[in-house]
Amino acid sequence: MWHDAFHFDSLVWDGPIAIYLFLLGISAGSTTLSVLLRRQGAGSESGIIRATAILAPLSVILGLLILIFHLARPWTFWKLMFHYQFDSVMSMGVMLFQVYMAVLFAWLAVVFRAEIGALRRQWLGDKFAFIDTLIGKLAQLERLLSPLLLLLAVLLGAYTGFLLSALKTYPMLNNPILPALFLVSGISSGIASTILLAVTLFREDGHSQGVSFVHRFERPIVAIEIFLLVCFFTGLYFGGGQREAAMWAALGGGFWSQVFWFGVIGLGIVLPQSLGLFGAKARAHQPARLALICSLSLVGILLLRYFILYAGQMTVM
Repeated sequence: MWHDAFHFDSLVWDGPIAIYLFLLGISAGSTTLSVLLRRQGAGSESGIIRATAILAPLSVILGLLILIFHLARPWTFWKLMFHYQFDSVMSMGVMLFQVYMAVLFAWLAVVFRAEIGALRRQWLGDKFAFIDTLIGKLAQLERLLSPLLLLLAVLLGAYTGFLLSALKTYPMLNNPILPALFLVSGISSGIASTILLAVTLFREDGHSQGVSFVHRFERPIVAIEIFLLVCFFTGLYFGGGQREAAMWAALGGGFWSQVFWFGVIGLGIVLPQSLGLFGAKARAHQPARLALICSLSLVGILLLRYFILYAGQMTVM
């Protein structure tokens, strides 16, 4: 059963692609939240923004490395980096990554302007003083950088769904709800990953401005995610034919049905929300408790990527 769940005749994309999609969602989600938090006056002292400074670029880099070495001919990937094909979803995604990463690093340089200047003077003395001047010029453009980065982060989150929906021969994947579902679940992964890193690595207080701000998004985002999942499967059901067959194949029993009900819904949504709702209020913001809830949410979101990718390829038009 386990072997059959991961190996079937119609499989085009496998596990590493699910991890790639998961990592891109973390980057898009954490960046979206930090740009919004920055508008509330938070700066480089915020554990959430510090967490994003690590998570946002690193997850994209790791995701691309996974994708590159998963290709049959990884050393030809450089062609995608510089030879754009406007009719290729993958090529358009690479272009989006490049613009997103450039704007992200520019925005992070502005946010951490003082720290970068101090490090330069400590290690390099008077050398490369033009770096401070360049960041100063970027700081003057922050009012443009922030909305641009927010737009690019949202596009990146939605792109992960568009990438799968381009597989037109698979009725479950060729679904207009998928980009919105992946965007929203990506924001959910951004909430979980930034809080997790902020309270563990940066010792951010569970009642801080940043954690409280991000935490306010958690339940509305989960509610929207559940609504989109209902729309996703309802659309398949009323689509009839192979679309309905794809829904029953995914939810009606077997390995991937269990992954969805016990992993995505139970472990990833019901359990962390229950811990948040019914636990003692005095312990609600304890680092260990927050870390557990965030870890469960991240596992559920990763399992959602696996479920959509594999269950979506079980039924062919």
